[in-house]
Amino acid sequence: MGYDIERFVGYVNEGLLCCVCRDVLEDPLQAPCEHAFCSSCIHGWLVHHHNCPEDRQPLEGALLRPLFRYMRNDLSRLQIRCRNREQGCGMVCSLESVDRHERECEYGLVACTNAGCPIQVERRSLEAHVAACEFRSRECPHGCGYTMLTCEDSQHSCVAELRTELELLRSEMICKVEEVRHEMESRLDSQRRHMVQKESLLKSEVEELKGQLSRVMSDVRALLGAERLHRQELEQAELEKRELLELLKSLQREGRSHTPSPAPPPGSAPEGLRKTGGARGLTLDCIKRKSREVTVI
Repeated sequence: MGYDIERFVGYVNEGLLCCVCRDVLEDPLQAPCEHAFCSSCIHGWLVHHHNCPEDRQPLEGALLRPLFRYMRNDLSRLQIRCRNREQGCGMVCSLESVDRHERECEYGLVACTNAGCPIQVERRSLEAHVAACEFRSRECPHGCGYTMLTCEDSQHSCVAELRTELELLRSEMICKVEEVRHEMESRLDSQRRHMVQKESLLKSEVEELKGQLSRVMSDVRALLGAERLHRQELEQAELEKRELLELLKSLQREGRSHTPSPAPPPGSAPEGLRKTGGARGLTLDCIKRKSREVTVI
């Protein structure tokens, strides 16, 4: 809606009137056919119509443009009375500055700043009203710290208010304790589950290590048994070697103690001598072979 034409001082050009509400333009827009409208009026019209309300030519919201500059200048220079003139304001100012004046006008109605108060008073009387308003809050004069409204003075009891405050504090404390308890129980349950899982994992690892240790001990015992057997075999072989060496030395000493006689022609040696020499040679060969076997072992 536009500005009421009755508020203006002097003549108002008809071209500055809205084609819909017939009041002076407010937030004006212009159609391609050069008819001007209040912004709210033309948008409300286009919800149900698709033409200009003045000449019925097709019109869409996207075709609307700002008012010509010269028309905006003429509009801003118009002299208008304050809307609070019925309350006593006699201010007359240009249209471009009327909004600023009305936001600060001492005769303008404003709501009381006390919560719950439904009264609107003139801005110039607001301070006095707030000081005397029955919804004005203040602290108890007896020192209980309760903030109360002026209308509650006769009904206020410090003991009752303190008891109510204490009950509220107790309820809040109980709620907080329950929240902390639930939170701690939840954390403990989580830690308990984690410890059980970790304990199970550690038990599995310990069992696996026990199995590995058992296998290693079995292998070690087998190796120790094999080493002991091998050592016994070496000791036995060393003993046999020493015995054979002693036997060999004794045979060599025995052989050196006998003076050899001239060798008889082949085929003419006595039978007994041939038997003795053959047996001794066989014995020496056996001893040497045995000695080599022992050395190899």
